[in-house]
Amino acid sequence: VITSIFASYNAVFTSAGRVTRGIGLYDMVNICMNRITLDMQAMHLTLLPKYRKPEFDGEPDPYRVVAEASDPTTGNFPRLGFASLAHIPFDRADYGGIARIVYYVQGASEENYQLKRSDTLAPDEPFEAKESDPVLCEHVKSLKFTYYDHEGTAHDYWDSESDAFRFATPVSIEVLMEIEHEDDTMLFNTSVMMPVIRDVLE
Repeated sequence: VITSIFASYNAVFTSAGRVTRGIGLYDMVNICMNRITLDMQAMHLTLLPKYRKPEFDGEPDPYRVVAEASDPTTGNFPRLGFASLAHIPFDRADYGGIARIVYYVQGASEENYQLKRSDTLAPDEPFEAKESDPVLCEHVKSLKFTYYDHEGTAHDYWDSESDAFRFATPVSIEVLMEIEHEDDTMLFNTSVMMPVIRDVLE
């Protein structure tokens, strides 16, 4: 009888621990997805007719949308960069402005991949990962961005400076992220409609 009671208590406490971890993971990803949504809803673009497609040796548009697809052969995660008015100031001298936001995944250890957020008030400068970039989410098992054009076609990468996309920007972006920690695996999904878009260049 005592053995049975102990086994029951052990099962209850083990379940309680899993629920607590699950709530913690859910809260972490919920905050992460909210941050991504806020960033995307504040996306800043160069719109027509002001926008001009890049010359052969010209400088790219500083407010471009550039996204790299994941590469299963190398295990690389996708990366997304765009200009946004959702800059987060870190000191009193920082009055904000148009920032370049880049989401990228980096390995903190062999078993823990982190989704990080680069936020710099220099949208025209090349991206460079920094140790000080804040972590949006931990224990990332997989991450996928899907970009939809004006015809509803899905793409796993994007370049608003490319003729392949007719110099347009996505109409919406879907985020699919899988989190795995110990024995817990959770899948999260959200879609963001862009508040402004640049139509295709005829």
